Amino acid sequence: MSVVSAQITHPKASPFSEIVQEVGLAKLSVAYSRPAVKGRKIFGELVPYGRIWRAGANESSKFTTSTELSIMGNKLPEGTYALYAFPAADRWEIVFHRNISHWGDGRKDYDPGEDAFRITLVPEKMSYLQENLLITFDRIDHNSANMQWVWEYTRITIPILVPTDRLMLEEIEKRINVNPNAQTYYEAARYFQEQGTEYVRALEYLNKAIALGGDTYYFYRVKSLVEAGLGNFEAAVNSAKKSLILAQQEDKDEFVRMNKKNIALWTGTLKDKQH
Repeated sequence: MSVVSAQITHPKASPFSEIVQEVGLAKLSVAYSRPAVKGRKIFGELVPYGRIWRAGANESSKFTTSTELSIMGNKLPEGTYALYAFPAADRWEIVFHRNISHWGDGRKDYDPGEDAFRITLVPEKMSYLQENLLITFDRIDHNSANMQWVWEYTRITIPILVPTDRLMLEEIEKRINVNPNAQTYYEAARYFQEQGTEYVRALEYLNKAIALGGDTYYFYRVKSLVEAGLGNFEAAVNSAKKSLILAQQEDKDEFVRMNKKNIALWTGTLKDKQH
């Protein structure tokens, strides 16, 4: 005769969530539980001022980065960290903590000596109610993102910098020096073009890409942008026209439109220079 367990599995009042975000070449993630307001006053009451808070519910919230990054001048090595906060009415201390083994807020076992670092931030008051705690990333580009904690009428914004440029330059040097092909040169040039740097080097790589890989609409599309970045609008128009023809042949309507727009823009720039 089998014995059925009397334990009942309940749905969690603060359900688990995980967000994963790519920022440049880095992968950032936060694993946390999402408590709800439920008509209560949160900061200053449910979450007391001046006392450690786990930035969520249940076990401590965890932040993971796949590469070293920087937060307000503090270096954070690759790894996983517990997130804690010491809220106050006018400022918060945010903690990235190396010990991830504590349950909850680790109040009895928390050791400030195990902090990776602390930062001080001013909370932002919002006009709308955020019912469940929300941790998310916003204002994302190749090199940075803001991690935001939003709950009740309060938002905390944590600026994060990732070393994408250094990592990309290391990757480009490695690939360029070991059997590069047309795509290698194109991808390197496209990165420089997107960053608005190294235009001369980018043009050199695009010419090599075209020599090795032949005429493609996207090679000439980026070449036109690099030439415009160098101020050579006549060459940029010619490259854009080549890209336009090649894009039409492959029915790439979006690239046809983008090239037409830039041809008109750069032709106008040339006419303005002539007057």
